[in-house]
Amino acid sequence: MMKTMRLGVALVAGLAFLATAAPAQAAPTGGQAEQTAAVRVIRYNASGAAEFRSVVDQAAQLWNSSVTNVRLVAGSPADMVVRADNGWPRAQPTGLGRGTIWMGRQATSQGYNPLRIATHEIGHILGLPDRRTGRCTDLMSGSSAPVSCTNAYPSAAEKAEVERNFAGFAPAIDFGETYVDVPALAAS
Repeated sequence: MMKTMRLGVALVAGLAFLATAAPAQAAPTGGQAEQTAAVRVIRYNASGAAEFRSVVDQAAQLWNSSVTNVRLVAGSPADMVVRADNGWPRAQPTGLGRGTIWMGRQATSQGYNPLRIATHEIGHILGLPDRRTGRCTDLMSGSSAPVSCTNAYPSAAEKAEVERNFAGFAPAIDFGETYVDVPALAAS
């Protein structure tokens, strides 16, 4: 009887603690009431991004203004590393919010917009797959959109998908796979 009473008291005390613990608060947006959400901080290191470093910082800020439960900050230890090379842009997510991005000069030399590339590749690290819709309004359409496309903003559906990913839903990508954004004609 005494053991049952102690278990009951411990259970009630534990539930009371959980009910009163304050969840993390997201920063308020545009004067709106504060939203209750756990914000996941993802640190990135763009020191190897060469001439793309400022573009990577801009892309991180763009994502920060687009979603509420993820915050990208430059720092270490890094969850995400960004490098520059002479190939095609690509990303290798190793886990949600973790991986490596290569800012490929081959795409920018053909006229693709560097900010769109950086934001697109960060999208992979945030759990978004390529969706070759050909529409400039879809960030994850990547190089299937025309070279003239400079839209670096995720669509409402892409923003919502990142929010869901970081709320505990399974992302639609395979971790460990390298996503290479080569135009269809260049791939054949």
